[in-house]
Amino acid sequence: MYIIVVGAGNIGTPLIEIATEGGNEVVVIERDEAKAEAAATAFDCLVLNDDATEKETLRDAGAERADALISTTDQDATNIMVCLLSNELEIPDIVSVVHNPEHMTLYRQIGVNTMENPQRLIAEYLYRAVKRPSIVDYMRIGEQAEVFEIEVDTDAPIAGLSIREAADQGHLRSDMLIVAVERDGEGDPITPNGGTVLQAGDLLTVYSAQGATPEVTDVFGHFEDH
Repeated sequence: MYIIVVGAGNIGTPLIEIATEGGNEVVVIERDEAKAEAAATAFDCLVLNDDATEKETLRDAGAERADALISTTDQDATNIMVCLLSNELEIPDIVSVVHNPEHMTLYRQIGVNTMENPQRLIAEYLYRAVKRPSIVDYMRIGEQAEVFEIEVDTDAPIAGLSIREAADQGHLRSDMLIVAVERDGEGDPITPNGGTVLQAGDLLTVYSAQGATPEVTDVFGHFEDH
């Protein structure tokens, strides 16, 4: 792929490393001279020390043959301008970091794929690790829903029940779905059905429309503060 990366800061730099190591043709646009020089020294790619909010700069970066542009600067106004210009230049895939969640709608209106500020996502992940230690891993979907991994404790109300029995007894709500079961000695994860019996020690991948609230995680035997 031919990828234009705008910004060689905390977010852009590891992205440039991943993209170049993946064998892609990468062009970097960085306005800060020191950052541009550092990127040019560290990575096998073309680096333009210029302003990406100028359409001519994007043309110089090869916008007419780019497969994708990823804007990673720390200013939403800059990212939005870059994305608008990229749309005008008909770059097929445009992705941007979003620092202020209130700007998400604007990005979507101009047809840009977005990623919330990674620093905030990391902060939320760390907070979750302290506040909800029973959650092994999680991913938010939309405003509230989450997919998360959690182990079935020996005291869990669902331990020893099939998924159908757990649902019939009200332990698993209608807006919850067990997607996969990892069990010692079974090798690959189990794709469960209604008859799958949940055992203590099973690591479950769970979808919950209400998120991983304490009321949800209680059924897996993790009785944390509500």
